[in-house]
Amino acid sequence: MPDTNKQYDSIIAKCTEIFSKKMQDYGSAWRILRTSSLTDQIYIKAKRIRSIEEKGISKVEEGVEPEFVGIVNYCIMALIQLGMNGSDELEIETEKCLNMYTEFFNSAKSLMGNKNHDYDEAWRDMRISSLTDLILMKLMRIKQIEDNNGETLISEGLDANYLDIINYAVFALIRLDELKIELK
Repeated sequence: MPDTNKQYDSIIAKCTEIFSKKMQDYGSAWRILRTSSLTDQIYIKAKRIRSIEEKGISKVEEGVEPEFVGIVNYCIMALIQLGMNGSDELEIETEKCLNMYTEFFNSAKSLMGNKNHDYDEAWRDMRISSLTDLILMKLMRIKQIEDNNGETLISEGLDANYLDIINYAVFALIRLDELKIELK
């Protein structure tokens, strides 16, 4: 049986490296985006993944793996935005931002551990395309919550949906890594 925690940590390392390098290149320019704009960025990436899955080919050299990484990183950006409660502070020093990034990734991992316990790692038997569809469904929920000014009557809020999307994307990345190994 694969070690999910070890696989998850490997994906965290990959996503964190890319996020860190982008912070060095661009700083926290993404802070200018409203949370709804970050949601739309995640949606664009998920739609591209689904399009590639359905068409079976990509005309842009990047495959689906960088898109799943982008989904993870945009979700964490959205969580940071939510956590900063509308602060006008656009520039965040890299170290502070990476600490927040790690904190949210750890929250997602903790949630994954709890859900894996209850669901017996059912995601391992799922198709990657189903994980894509779940991400798209969660995004539709987020858009509805955003359209309702963040209010829900009975449902989880924005943060819970972003955390779920992070985990679905990490699961997809783990499965993609496993498929690479199987193909060798």
